[in-house]
Amino acid sequence: MDEQALIQDALEGSLDAFNTIVLNYQDIVYNVAYRIMGEHGAAGDASQEAFISAYEKLEQYRGGSFKAWLLRIASNACYDELRRRQRHPVTPLKPEMDDGEILEDPFWIEDDTPDPEEQMAESELQKAIQNCINRLEDKFRIVLVLVDVEGQDYETASDTVGSPLGTIKSRLARARERVQECLQKYRELLPDLFRLSDEETA
Repeated sequence: MDEQALIQDALEGSLDAFNTIVLNYQDIVYNVAYRIMGEHGAAGDASQEAFISAYEKLEQYRGGSFKAWLLRIASNACYDELRRRQRHPVTPLKPEMDDGEILEDPFWIEDDTPDPEEQMAESELQKAIQNCINRLEDKFRIVLVLVDVEGQDYETASDTVGSPLGTIKSRLARARERVQECLQKYRELLPDLFRLSDEETA
């Protein structure tokens, strides 16, 4: 994919070109949004808002890593929504079945594997990890999500956040430490390799 050519075509009004860009980045944008927001629906809304904003601001792109530029827009959209929620808390709605029963989050209970117990344990572990990520301050959370969850390199994280490499590495180290400490509350879910000893948790 000739990304720069697609960007130029999009600047000239080609929606097809911009849609190609969206298809290329929609997974990573959604995954980053989900890890920041902690909710699938909110992540979808933030992703859509990010792509709309990117299209409207495309003339402001000045070269360099387009992925980092796009992820910065996505993370800002997430943080704007999180700040709005802090000012105006809302009660999340649960989907209701025809018989009146409340359907819990289908992303967690969906199970198409042959081993339900292992699937449940993995689901609970993922919930615990996401809960610990949610507890991080914004500046630590985005670095952890970019590097450890999405596998981006330090340079991309630096470009996305707009902070020097040294700051990125420092924040990542602190974020990892805080998540590790948080996860000790869920020790029964962790593989033995990741359980701290009693002396380490003291």
